[in-house]
Amino acid sequence: MKYSFKKKVIYSLLIVVLLVGSTLTATIGIDGKGAGSAKDIPLGLDLAGGVSITYEIKEDNPTQQDIDDTIKKLEERVEGKSTESQVYPAGSNRITVEIPGVTDANAILEELGTPGTLEFMDTENYELWAAKEKYEVILTGNDVEAAVAYTDTTSSTSSSFGVQLTFTSAGAKKFEKATEENYGKPIYIIYDGEVISAPVVQAVISEGIASVTDMDSWESASELATYIRIGAIPVTLEEVSSNIVGAQLGKDAIKTSLYAAALGLVVLCLFMIVVYRLPGVVATFALWMYTALVIVAVAAYDLTLTLPGIAGIILGIGMAVDANVVIYSRIREEIGAGRNVEDSINAGYHKATSAIVDGNITTLIAAAVLYMFGTGPIKGFATTLAVGIVISMFTALVITRIIMKLFYNFGFKDAKWYGKTVHKRQLNVLAIRKWCFIGSVAVILAGVIGMIAFNATGNRMLNFGLEFVGGTSTTFTFDKEYTQAEIENDIIPVIKEATGVSTVQQQKVQDSTRVTFKTSELLQDKREAMEKAVTKKFPIKKDTLVESDTIGGSVSASMKQSAIISVVIATICMLLYIWFRFRDIKFAAAAVIALLHDVLIVLAFYALARVPAGTTFIACMLTIVGYSINATIIIFDRIRESLAAADEKANITELVNNAVTATFTRSINTNITTFIMLLSLFIFGVTSVREFALPLMVGVIVGAYSSVCITSPLWYVLGGKKKGVIAAEKRRQKEKEIKRNSDGSVV
Repeated sequence: MKYSFKKKVIYSLLIVVLLVGSTLTATIGIDGKGAGSAKDIPLGLDLAGGVSITYEIKEDNPTQQDIDDTIKKLEERVEGKSTESQVYPAGSNRITVEIPGVTDANAILEELGTPGTLEFMDTENYELWAAKEKYEVILTGNDVEAAVAYTDTTSSTSSSFGVQLTFTSAGAKKFEKATEENYGKPIYIIYDGEVISAPVVQAVISEGIASVTDMDSWESASELATYIRIGAIPVTLEEVSSNIVGAQLGKDAIKTSLYAAALGLVVLCLFMIVVYRLPGVVATFALWMYTALVIVAVAAYDLTLTLPGIAGIILGIGMAVDANVVIYSRIREEIGAGRNVEDSINAGYHKATSAIVDGNITTLIAAAVLYMFGTGPIKGFATTLAVGIVISMFTALVITRIIMKLFYNFGFKDAKWYGKTVHKRQLNVLAIRKWCFIGSVAVILAGVIGMIAFNATGNRMLNFGLEFVGGTSTTFTFDKEYTQAEIENDIIPVIKEATGVSTVQQQKVQDSTRVTFKTSELLQDKREAMEKAVTKKFPIKKDTLVESDTIGGSVSASMKQSAIISVVIATICMLLYIWFRFRDIKFAAAAVIALLHDVLIVLAFYALARVPAGTTFIACMLTIVGYSINATIIIFDRIRESLAAADEKANITELVNNAVTATFTRSINTNITTFIMLLSLFIFGVTSVREFALPLMVGVIVGAYSSVCITSPLWYVLGGKKKGVIAAEKRRQKEKEIKRNSDGSVV
């Protein structure tokens, strides 16, 4: 590990360039204009504010061409609203429109409307249609290319407004024939089952451009043009969810999240330095580089940053320390065993690598499942989490190793700079396994009983958000703070009268003017009626937006299904991976049972504490699963290592207890570092971030408990206590040696 002077200079310059380069790129960009910096990261609706609406295609089995054509039409409709507007498929039969940064949200929703079918009929077929008989159409929405309202400034009459229609080439031929055959007669324009206009043909039109003239007002002309544009798509769409978000919440979220990240990072680095001495300083450099590289990666790949995405990055900072803790704990153990510092550093990295890779791959599995089955913000969380995991492995296994060796070569060779660990007292975890099992079952049963009791009293088993039950949530930021009595006695009756609903739930943030009202699903007209009625009597704060979130029953049902499927698939994938890596079904079975244990206990917390189970519920559960399995693998890796070195006279009970004892400090320190970041998020984050951080803190505690007190005893009970496992491990090690010797590879 000794470096020549040339190597020391080269490696030192490399680290300085990486640290300074990544920091400058993350803060000011690579071109002086912010490219690749934090400012270059596109913000999602929950941070930038704006409108999101999801449509469902009503036709069965729509073709890909139909979906592509519909997306193109919707893209044309939102052009100019925002440079960040997006229209994209959401599953096989849904399309989502997102328009960040807009303020006239209701106007946009009204313009987009609920796109339906558009048909043109002559008088004969109109009468058949009205009589609900079989009829034929002259043209459909597919034949219309554009529709624009206009004012005729040359007209001397009051009816100087109209709509200009532009047809496609095929539509132009059809319309020419229709005007020739229906001269002097009306052509009925029918949108979604209603006649919206019936202009009389006054000339044969062959150029593909026609006008509906003599309309009473600009508003009526604009409305007709909008209906025609909306109907000019190849499928029938139904609004299943919509979301209006004010930008102020996003600004507050970014500000508080950055504050939480900065404070958490400082506390985290101080903790690492105090506990691990020189390696803690190395970890500080690694975290510095990790944070900068994550920002650069998110900006470079143009990943849209959402509120859960920020939470994912901050959580990733806490999880990034995990690999460092594993390595440094190993180094201290090697020094405690009598090795010199140089050999201890090499052995620490060598022995920790497999556990780090296995642990992070299992978390990547959870992130991949989240990305596949999640939507919107959940995909953002999964993406930033995955990016963070990959970068953390690079900084932990490559960067810290270089920095650590540089410190050693610059004279930090005394063991006092690194510390040492000697396990003088063995933890007898297996002796208390019965009580651990009983305690876990008791907590899970308490959760089940609580859910049954809540359900029996008319409440839901969990405090589900709109994503799981459907409905409309509307948030007003009033110009003053109202008491609970004023909200219940004055504001809610206004909402009930305007919407016609019988039940209105309200949620008020303490010492805040923001109040959220939840009702059954409201259509656009009812949402607007509620907004007008409330803001007329109870003015909202200047420059704020009435935020609305509507989710239909089909979407909530889909969310429930996705939640179940994602957890099941993630669990199966982890089981298979652990089975493959450890070549022992007992390890995989114990890990999966422990994962189920963690999920059920956190579920019990959701039920009993009535924490809202909303958008981030699935992300929270799978993050806990991934994080918990990470800690379990560290212990299992130590058991596997001990089995390979043991003989058939070894005491399995003692071997397991030794493995738990050897990894106990690492388990505690890792959970403390992650807990620090989550606690910072909980204290300083906005409400939605706190609702995400709180269950994760519980999950971190439960994961630490299960990895120490549940998984290893489970492996022992499931058959690990049999002497045959040592012989089996010996055979596997021998097979590896044979393969290594035969082809030169290292398995």
